[in-house]
Amino acid sequence: METVQQCPVCGNNTFTTYLICEDYLVSSQKFTIKQCQECSFRLTNPRPDANSIGLYYKSDQYISHNDKSSGPINTVYRLVRNYTLRAKLKLINKLNGKPGMILDVGCGTGAFLESCRAGGWQVSGMEPDPDARAIAIDKLQADVKSNLKDFKSNQPFDIISLWHVLEHIPNLDESITLLHQLLAEQGTLLIAVPNSDSYDAHYFKQYWAAYDVPRHLHHFTPSTIEPLFKKHGFVLTDQLPMVFDAFYIAMLSTRYQTGRTDYLKSLQVGLASNAQAKQTGNSSSLIYIFKKA
Repeated sequence: METVQQCPVCGNNTFTTYLICEDYLVSSQKFTIKQCQECSFRLTNPRPDANSIGLYYKSDQYISHNDKSSGPINTVYRLVRNYTLRAKLKLINKLNGKPGMILDVGCGTGAFLESCRAGGWQVSGMEPDPDARAIAIDKLQADVKSNLKDFKSNQPFDIISLWHVLEHIPNLDESITLLHQLLAEQGTLLIAVPNSDSYDAHYFKQYWAAYDVPRHLHHFTPSTIEPLFKKHGFVLTDQLPMVFDAFYIAMLSTRYQTGRTDYLKSLQVGLASNAQAKQTGNSSSLIYIFKKA
């Protein structure tokens, strides 16, 4: 285990305990989420170090790292994913005006990049998990690297996307600096992360599945992610809701809370979360759209 001494957003070194959550996927261990006393940024602290974090991803139910996870929740996930993949492709085409070069960071088994390639994009991926990366390489027959440092900034990307990935990255400052270097001057950076200030996060508290400790090292909100990227030379131009996430996360959360999936409650909480988000902007998950300042 390692302890983070300074807030990655504001540099403050004093934290308070926000929640204590259990790892329901792999270890059943409990982990503490701390909150910065200065800017309210939340992070899992202490957390597994680089040598041990991989053990917490070793689950057949970790759906982004394999294409064969079974069960009703994962079946629902895949049905919704087919729709959201089309929506993501439509979004990047709108933002860029035409197909170009895209880098998907944390590409998993390559489902999104497969859609992009079919839409005319030149695709590259980064995926640290060797098993998922092997599947992506076989599927895409494209450049999929294990580290951002392996990409060269002399061929900048028009779009760089991180779909539910930033919360897994331990060194935020170093990684965001690299993203800035790899992005074209007029390019777009897409960051999709859970929002720990959403209705469903407050409703489920320590059972909220999107805390996903210890795999999720950081727990973002609109008020903390913008200053983090601003200090690295990015400007936030828009944020978009991910409406399906409220329902999927609620299904997992009810299972963590009671031991079984309560589909009716999941529907009710998902609807309530999306309804409140229309007023507050605090969707269960958000896509943040950044440009270079």
